[in-house]
Amino acid sequence: MPEPTEPDPAQTEEAGRATAVTPDLLRGWGLPDPGEDKKSRGDVVVIGGSRRTPGGVILAGEAALRVGAGRLGVFVPGSIDAHLGAVLPEAAINALPDRASDPFEDPARETIARADAVLVGPGFDDAEETRDTLEAVADAGPRALVLDAYALGVLPGLDRTLLPDRLLLTPNREELAILLDEGSDPDALADLAAAVGEAARRYRAVVTCYDVVSGPDGESWLVGGGGPGLATSGSGDVLAGAIAGFVARGTALSRAAVWGSWAHARAGERLTERLGLGFLARELAAELPFALREVG
Repeated sequence: MPEPTEPDPAQTEEAGRATAVTPDLLRGWGLPDPGEDKKSRGDVVVIGGSRRTPGGVILAGEAALRVGAGRLGVFVPGSIDAHLGAVLPEAAINALPDRASDPFEDPARETIARADAVLVGPGFDDAEETRDTLEAVADAGPRALVLDAYALGVLPGLDRTLLPDRLLLTPNREELAILLDEGSDPDALADLAAAVGEAARRYRAVVTCYDVVSGPDGESWLVGGGGPGLATSGSGDVLAGAIAGFVARGTALSRAAVWGSWAHARAGERLTERLGLGFLARELAAELPFALREVG
């Protein structure tokens, strides 16, 4: 099998001296010891979903488990919680409050506060409900918060102090433009690396967008590979779930974003080598363990 694609030197220079992510770099970093049981690999909670788009939670939850997270819990609207239990048997299924503006009850608050990583956004399709839910999640006191999709769109209107210090954002180019008050026009971001760095500073968060990862301290990384096959429905949910899984395992936020972005890209390359263009996001999630074996 061909070696993983590494970042082009010219791209690295354009990314403002970003560190090129290579298999050797990842091997040097390593991952936390998996321990002897599922508790030692961390708990992930994924919060999202809707009747129209229930699949986002499924893809994100599977991806978190595929990169080695130990336990998965999901919170979804009551209209779909029973259905999710049938298609995601590995997860503990919880219903969101009937009204998004209602606080979580004590058992749910404890689940969110106890989790090693909480991912909010996959599958949500209503901005107001997403904002209310995100505020309720923040009030429950999560240790580390990963935001994706609609949760990114409502972030500019939220008080940053309500969110935990450990915050990680996974925007696409359109969502990055929204975060930087550029509307939703990705063409407004002429320099992606600079835009990712600005978002990281503005929101005091680790930010990953396509092949660039930046931390609020200005450190950045460039991830090569991936290919056009990653531009498929649900691919972003897989990426966000993988990153949350690495966070749950005890990986530092910036390294979790790099690990997740690299594994996602490498999974896309592996599928392209076998299938060409047209693989599915669910196949990306299933390919993650094989990508990780290459640097294990």
